[in-house]
Amino acid sequence: MEFSAKQIADFIGGHVEGDENAKVHTFAKIEEGQPGAISFLSNPKYTHFLYETKSTIVLVNDDLQLEKEVSATLIRVKNAYEAVARLLQLYESMKPKKTGIDPLASVSPKASIGKDVYVGAFAVIGDGAVIGDGSQIYPHVVIGDQAKLGNNCLIYANVTIYHDCKIGNNVTIHAGSVIGADGFGFAPNVEGYEKIPQIGIVIIEDNVEIGANTCIDRSTMGATIVHKGVKLDNLIQIAHNCEVGENTVMSAQVGLAGSTKVGSWCMFGGQVGLSGHITIGDHVNLGGQSGIHSSLKSNQTLIGSPAIEPTNFFKSSAIFRKLPDLYKEIYTLRKELDELKSNSAK
Repeated sequence: MEFSAKQIADFIGGHVEGDENAKVHTFAKIEEGQPGAISFLSNPKYTHFLYETKSTIVLVNDDLQLEKEVSATLIRVKNAYEAVARLLQLYESMKPKKTGIDPLASVSPKASIGKDVYVGAFAVIGDGAVIGDGSQIYPHVVIGDQAKLGNNCLIYANVTIYHDCKIGNNVTIHAGSVIGADGFGFAPNVEGYEKIPQIGIVIIEDNVEIGANTCIDRSTMGATIVHKGVKLDNLIQIAHNCEVGENTVMSAQVGLAGSTKVGSWCMFGGQVGLSGHITIGDHVNLGGQSGIHSSLKSNQTLIGSPAIEPTNFFKSSAIFRKLPDLYKEIYTLRKELDELKSNSAK
């Protein structure tokens, strides 16, 4: 399916600079542009590709100043990255959805299956499970007994959703993720460790996306909760009884220990680690590999382990690199001081 520059501009609220009848049928990175493709430019590091790209149309920010002529038709928008995201969502929504239950799937007669649902080969849906309208369940997915899945969810291959867990509407869970496994609860005794039964559940609210091989553990009692709009990357661990606030985003390998509460609109870089039983406020930004050992108030940006304010962190890092030289200098000064003291005593 083809779209003209004018049609695209009308959809995203942009302004065409060049041939408004130029047509595209695919997407391409600006550095890999090709005729018939639309690309975008939002990172200044890629600006030089604008003058050599073969793409037919390029989305650019309104404030971009051209240094020379470009062959592509430009569509100027307030935010090129946001605009291409909208176009990609439109492109994805136009793909036909699979429907129907594969004959190799195992669906309990006690399960409730909504309209226009797809269940792939070797998927298993347990007793009392509820699958909402328009949801897609790919091969080898396991939906446990009494689990509930909302409307228009997308559950990729090999995902496991344990018994009694509740998933909202428009939730995407990528391959290999596990929702509702037991939390890590063991009580030490003289013979070793005694398992503490994890009798709670996991609740995932609407419009959440969960990356591949991410694990969200069920609570000891009550619920582990991921609120609406949260976006989790691959390989994230959310432990039992945690709560993640609305629209918070986490990059790969973030780990939350048990009973940690995270506020709304937080942003965590890769490999951030949070101790258990702490509370993080709203709008807290944590740089990659930050280690958080105590509760944080809202509206902070921190980095490091233990995490500190970024300017202090970078200053401290610069000093740390100089520590061997500083040690030698102090050692030399101490030696000279000892000699002065010795001579003075004589």
